Amino acid sequence: MSLPFPEIDPIAFSIGPLVVRWYALAYLAGILGGWRYALWLKRRDKTQPPSEAKLDDFLPWAILGIILGGRLGYVLFYQPALIVHDPLAVLQVWQGGMSFHGGALGVIIALFGYAFIQRIPLLRLTDVVCAVVPIGLFFGRIANFINGELWGRVTTQPWGVVFPMAGPDPRHPSQLYEAILEGLVLFLILMALYLWSKTRNLPGTVTGTFLAGYGIFRIFIEQFREPDAHLGFIFGSISMGQILSLPMVIVGLGAIIYALTFGRKKHG
Repeated sequence: MSLPFPEIDPIAFSIGPLVVRWYALAYLAGILGGWRYALWLKRRDKTQPPSEAKLDDFLPWAILGIILGGRLGYVLFYQPALIVHDPLAVLQVWQGGMSFHGGALGVIIALFGYAFIQRIPLLRLTDVVCAVVPIGLFFGRIANFINGELWGRVTTQPWGVVFPMAGPDPRHPSQLYEAILEGLVLFLILMALYLWSKTRNLPGTVTGTFLAGYGIFRIFIEQFREPDAHLGFIFGSISMGQILSLPMVIVGLGAIIYALTFGRKKHG
């Protein structure tokens, strides 16, 4: 028993030669939705930096970090041969191929640079930004499902889906697993932590929870996700996604420990 893949056109709409895909709309929804949600959060915490104006100014930095980091990360982590054989393809973002871990690294670099230039406490800024990231993750994984890409491993579960480009066997809809855990569940956890004044006033708590939470969820879901065909498993049954997520868990736990230790001392 399996579920048929829903017949959804990857192209949302077109106007003459302009073609707009659901994947592009997912990025737009994630960025704009995250920006508006960040401002909503700050209106409930106006006593601490960054201000709403500073968050507005950070938006272009975040967009560049997501796009450049996501594309470069995909090439470096999953298709490094492109650098030698077709270096111009590295810049062809419109061809597809984005890495969350690369995008995360790009945004981290942007956060460090922006916080330094604007003289904003780094962890105050990262706590707000990390709280909104699951919005983009949710829409991005839904778009992956619509595109019929990044499917899961073969399964006998009744909710298995037969993806058009993945053969006749039903597979785990791992994109939806990620949308639920990395998107919805992580979003609710981070929202609760940020709105609760005790954890909001321990800078780094939300940041660390996001990094560790995403890493743990991704490592878990990789057990159901089909590895990239050109990579396969890296060590035994360990995938590239799991390898890249492990440092996030370590750094995230370290950030939480730092926040609980030094934040409590600072706030008595």
